[in-house]
Amino acid sequence: MFYSKFLLSFLLILAGILHFVKPQFFMKIMPDYIPLHLQMVYISGIVEILCGTLLLFPETQKLGAYLCIVLFIAVFPANIEMAKKFYQIHHKYFWLTVLRLPLQIVLIWWAYQFRK
Repeated sequence: MFYSKFLLSFLLILAGILHFVKPQFFMKIMPDYIPLHLQMVYISGIVEILCGTLLLFPETQKLGAYLCIVLFIAVFPANIEMAKKFYQIHHKYFWLTVLRLPLQIVLIWWAYQFRK
């Protein structure tokens, strides 16, 4: 479990950085009903980096775990939107987008393990 925390932190920080490096990718999967797509991509990137950083330290790990759970729930609509869009255009990697949906549940469970 010890190394697991660092793996999740690394993945969150990397994903957060990618929000700034490749914002167009994330803007494409934003549901239409969410306003200010670019700003929301940047905000979610900051939150992902913050989550990953908070998990690294014992003093902030519990807060980081709960923030991760909120984040994973908040980005779930974007993953549904991505699956929907990939299905509509018959994208060859549609099946990967469908796999992301149960992965979100696994990520919530994974983050929940660090709340102690």
